[in-house]
Amino acid sequence: MSEPITIRCRENGPLVVHGPFRLIDHTGKEIALPTDKPLVALCRCGQSANKPFCDGSHKGCGFVGE
Repeated sequence: MSEPITIRCRENGPLVVHGPFRLIDHTGKEIALPTDKPLVALCRCGQSANKPFCDGSHKGCGFVGE
């Protein structure tokens, strides 16, 4: 049996996803995931220039999210 997908909510930061998953946009199109990383960080602050992926913008925009 494979390990379950784990999603960690980082305080004042992104959602970090570990494990195989598919990411689908609002039109039903699959978004390619980075293949060079074991984890994927998804933006929660809305300021990333690389949405839906986190680029660290939350650090400078004052995002607060528990």
